[in-house]
Amino acid sequence: MSGPAKFKNHVKISERHGAGEWLTERVALALLMPLGLWVVSSVFTLAGAGYDDLLAWFASPLNAGLLILTLLTLFLFASLAWKVIIEDYIHKPLAKTLAIGGLNLVFLALAAASVFFIVRLALGSAPLPAGIGA
Repeated sequence: MSGPAKFKNHVKISERHGAGEWLTERVALALLMPLGLWVVSSVFTLAGAGYDDLLAWFASPLNAGLLILTLLTLFLFASLAWKVIIEDYIHKPLAKTLAIGGLNLVFLALAAASVFFIVRLALGSAPLPAGIGA
């Protein structure tokens, strides 16, 4: 054991890193609220627009930047939320570590792919290499 529990105002103080993750999760959620409203308004604005209009929307640095920020914040928030779920329900240390590491790799890959494709669209490149998705 690490010694007697520490209390402040008759409440046990956490001896772990949870407070920082909690704050990060809340800040990410606070960022996602206005960004989510922006995404919804953008979707309604682009409803029925043609392919050229969509490419012009992506070509705007503001739109591309906000979309990248939205997706990176979303993946950060989702990663932290799933980490909490894994920590609560997986009790074996090795399985927990592997699950969290694998989850972080998945969200990192999704974030990297999202940024890559948004930048390609913003620069006017084809969204996918020739032959994929045809």
